[in-house]
Amino acid sequence: MDMLWAVAFALAVGLTIAGFAGSVMEIAAGARLRLAPPFIDRRRIALSLAASLAAGPFMLVNDALAARATRRIGVPSFVACLAIALGWTLATGIVATELAILASGG
Repeated sequence: MDMLWAVAFALAVGLTIAGFAGSVMEIAAGARLRLAPPFIDRRRIALSLAASLAAGPFMLVNDALAARATRRIGVPSFVACLAIALGWTLATGIVATELAILASGG
């Protein structure tokens, strides 16, 4: 049961990080969050990687929703995108939780 709580906490942390980063990026850019410019740029690789790490799950879901609305992808591909975004969010939460534990001296 403790493992379930740890996974749920890591997922909540990942969702919080992705949501906060995505909202800040959308407000700053004035555009819908997506895996394309102005959020991803070849000239600013480090910034693009940081943006993808933090808000990447929401970027992927937004792109998948847009593709599904225009029927460019089918239901299996859409579900795969959602599963990848969920795993990505969980991984971000695990890394952030571990960094917080290490920073607190634990």
